[in-house]
Amino acid sequence: MANLADEYGTDVEIYVKALTTTIHADTPTGAPGQLLDLLDQLGLKRREIRTAGPVYTWHVVPEDLAPGEQKHLVSRAIPALLQAGYDVNCTPDIFDEAAYQQAVREIRAGKPTPAAHPAPPTSPAPPRRAP
Repeated sequence: MANLADEYGTDVEIYVKALTTTIHADTPTGAPGQLLDLLDQLGLKRREIRTAGPVYTWHVVPEDLAPGEQKHLVSRAIPALLQAGYDVNCTPDIFDEAAYQQAVREIRAGKPTPAAHPAPPTSPAPPRRAP
């Protein structure tokens, strides 16, 4: 099972799964529970496959949302993830700059977010194309 967070060495890799329209948020194998819980709190849905060996865990954006709402949700999640100290990468085709900036403004204005660290980010990690 491919895991882009393991492959690229990031905490969260956000991309559209090949041959689907599903937006995935991969976390590294053995990701801390705090990261997985934060993704849950930000509105992503946890998926898991248990094997005799590793447990594969990832998140998806709810597919019942319209495509624009899916991009909005994931882009608004990025500032909270960055603020919590996680290394995040999102492919440009699903990144909504306006939604991201609005979330940053809300963090700066002191509106509550699930993340609990002080310094809000000013920009996302540089985009990388997912295979």
